[in-house]
Amino acid sequence: MAGPRLTELQLEIMRVLWAHGGATVAEVHAALPAQRLAQATIATLLRRMEAKGAVSHDKQGRQFVYRARITEQQVRRSLVAEVADRLFSGQVPALINYLLARRRIGADELAEVKALIEASEQEGRRR
Repeated sequence: MAGPRLTELQLEIMRVLWAHGGATVAEVHAALPAQRLAQATIATLLRRMEAKGAVSHDKQGRQFVYRARITEQQVRRSLVAEVADRLFSGQVPALINYLLARRRIGADELAEVKALIEASEQEGRRR
């Protein structure tokens, strides 16, 4: 399932919802770094995210408690697929080469990447 496109601010809000399991507008406001947004702005963003299908809400007393309807994994998969498609024409080796060339990767991380590739190769052989 491809997730809805989220802005950077909406992604920050999703991180709060994922971490807390659900939150009111006030709780999201308190959890955001530096509280740079007004609560009214957060409420507007949450309504837009609900229209996109990213969140839902339950009414508890006089407040809405918002919950994520999509997982962090779904959002990651969607964002990475979009980057791969838009910037690298879907060419996975080009994407990986770019990442390896632009970021300093330690021996431990490189060993982990190699292990992931090996596991993927073995899974491909089983099919």
